Amino acid sequence: MDLLDIARWQFGITTVYHFLMVPLTIGLAVLVAGMQTAWYRTGKLRYLKMTKFWGKLLLINFAMGVVTGIVQEFQFGMAWSAYSRFVGDVFGAPLAMEGLLAFFVESTFLGLWIFGWDRLSKGVHLACVWAFSLASVLSAYFILAANSWMQHPVGVEVVDGRPRLSSIWAVLTNNTVLAAFPHTIFGCFAVAGSFLIGIAAWQIARHHRRSGADDEDRRAWHGSMRLGAWVAVVAFAGLAISGDVQGKLMFEQQPMKMASAEALCHSEAPASFSVFAIGDVARSNCEDVKSFTVPYVLSYLANGDFHSEVEGVHALVPQYQEAYGTHYPDDPRLGRLAGQPIDYVPNLPVTYWGFRFMIGFGALAALGAVAVLWLTRRQRFPEGRWWAPLAVLAIGLPFAGNIAGWVFTEMGRQPFVVVPNPDPSGIDGVWMFTAQAVSAGATPGELLTSVITLTALYGVLAVVEVFLMVRYVRGGFEAVMPPEQPEDSESGGALSFAY
Repeated sequence: MDLLDIARWQFGITTVYHFLMVPLTIGLAVLVAGMQTAWYRTGKLRYLKMTKFWGKLLLINFAMGVVTGIVQEFQFGMAWSAYSRFVGDVFGAPLAMEGLLAFFVESTFLGLWIFGWDRLSKGVHLACVWAFSLASVLSAYFILAANSWMQHPVGVEVVDGRPRLSSIWAVLTNNTVLAAFPHTIFGCFAVAGSFLIGIAAWQIARHHRRSGADDEDRRAWHGSMRLGAWVAVVAFAGLAISGDVQGKLMFEQQPMKMASAEALCHSEAPASFSVFAIGDVARSNCEDVKSFTVPYVLSYLANGDFHSEVEGVHALVPQYQEAYGTHYPDDPRLGRLAGQPIDYVPNLPVTYWGFRFMIGFGALAALGAVAVLWLTRRQRFPEGRWWAPLAVLAIGLPFAGNIAGWVFTEMGRQPFVVVPNPDPSGIDGVWMFTAQAVSAGATPGELLTSVITLTALYGVLAVVEVFLMVRYVRGGFEAVMPPEQPEDSESGGALSFAY
């Protein structure tokens, strides 16, 4: 592998691993805040138990997310210094806002929430968890604003061949981020909902096997599972709606990505949506690929009507070549790609199947949530040995769907790391090939060493997180609730923490 390939592997491994933590933290933080609100309003013990149990798992995941997220900052400078210089003037503002307005607020109020039990009033303590959870959502917005600028650059002017920020408001209100943000947040709630379902189902099955199990605990687990199911169902509906909006924007802004997502080699009018394909979608002629299609649907997804034409890969390639050239610059820093023809078609198997895995995993998770709502109606507890292990395994479905969606989004825009703005009113010259973004000063050996080291470190961190998660899941409510004190005992003012 050359320098570019190793740099891309490093970015892919570290980013995908980090993104496993992010959606669970965002979705679970809001749900924990809702649980504490229910306890604040009703005073029922089961809501307090739910708050503390799910809050404990939230804290473990949040800590691991912070550790893995720090690496993202360093790898840009190490492996992608040319990219960092190109986007630095634009990214400085939203990333500074993310740090100052979101992450600092998030961390501050999380600390107050952790150590504020029995030290703050119930109302102030509740406000802390809401501040923390909403700050995590705000943090996601600023990160997505930066990522969306790479997908659709706006709010800049070109100075000496590099983009200079001219309107932070344009960056923050980019129509790409306005579509991507709700889609991402709904994805976070889908993850959190399935997480609640799986763990609560295992606990209910466990309590069913135990004699003398606390009925109050069973009701709390039942409530957690029902909450997770409703959240997952609503989240999938939101994903479908926001995904349709986002897809129409992608057809306008990155037509090659969407043509590749359908393995649509030839333009069609009306265009059919391919549900799945049999054959080698990597071959550019598509002649040996047999697809099961739904007529007219792709035309609607692309343009909002059932009869419009959707351009295929073969029609788009000449347009890209005319606009951005047929060959890479003859620059030694580009390595083996220097002076070579530019391939404007992304990896078709990755984009095609990534798009379908994203939808398919999400749909399976939603169907599972609907089944849970049916099985647990009227305070029922599902019977049988099959459903609890199945619910635990289903935790991974929305995680896999989220990862497939991000892989599709990032790899589908290749060979660009910053995609050109195709709008007639767009800014000329603001685009960058991925091959030009890698650090010229790094060596393949250095990057390969960092990839191996980070992968090994992340493997250790994965073991630590799974160990801690399993430990506290097994402990149940007893592991997070303080022991009951005799009525005549005196605390003597001893310091007590929730966690």
